[in-house]
Amino acid sequence: MSVKSKPALNFDQPLVYHIRLHGHLGPQWAGWFDGMAITLEANGDTLIAGPVADQAALHGLLRRVRDLGLPLLLVACVETAE
Repeated sequence: MSVKSKPALNFDQPLVYHIRLHGHLGPQWAGWFDGMAITLEANGDTLIAGPVADQAALHGLLRRVRDLGLPLLLVACVETAE
């Protein structure tokens, strides 16, 4: 059995993250997430997506999510086509 290894992430560049929350955010919260795209999904979830400069910035975003009080469903680093 062969195991495919994932390509190494380039930590010198901002990584793209998806953060999924249960519940919809109002438009007034868009500025709180540093220009990341906020998508309200039909199933009632909110997807926050975009580049995150580094781990410190990611932790800052997660603190903001915690402060909203919405259940956190997913945090994922996604591969980009670059």
